[in-house]
Amino acid sequence: MGYLDSGYIAKFYVDEGDSPSVRRLAEALGDVHCAALGRAEVATALHRKLREGALSETAFREVTAQFEDDCAHDLWTWIPVTATILTATVAVVRRVPKSVFIRGADAVHLGCARESGFTEIYTGDRHMTLAAPHFRMTPVTVPTR
Repeated sequence: MGYLDSGYIAKFYVDEGDSPSVRRLAEALGDVHCAALGRAEVATALHRKLREGALSETAFREVTAQFEDDCAHDLWTWIPVTATILTATVAVVRRVPKSVFIRGADAVHLGCARESGFTEIYTGDRHMTLAAPHFRMTPVTVPTR
């Protein structure tokens, strides 16, 4: 069981350099959790691949259909983002030094993971990696190969 950020979940649907490693990690973890916000983030990441030309219209339809099918069959455990989680997240953000670049969605992921009892967050995002210790989370980045 583990918490993957949405960027890693998107790698199940598009081939990038670290996609095979991320897929192996998720298979080893078994039960993959992510904030419910991540579902929209994965959808928009796939749309970005369409917009940038990395996916054709047909491929985009196929991967988004696969993603929705996987969601319907509970491949991903989407953790509801509650008012309690957001309150705890805001409390942490208030203590983060001004030198740390922290984005709203990253804070929600970190807060959601922390409040759900996770101590590690799997992410390839450098900003989330640098912010994670402020949430008492250990960031884990999957090697490219």
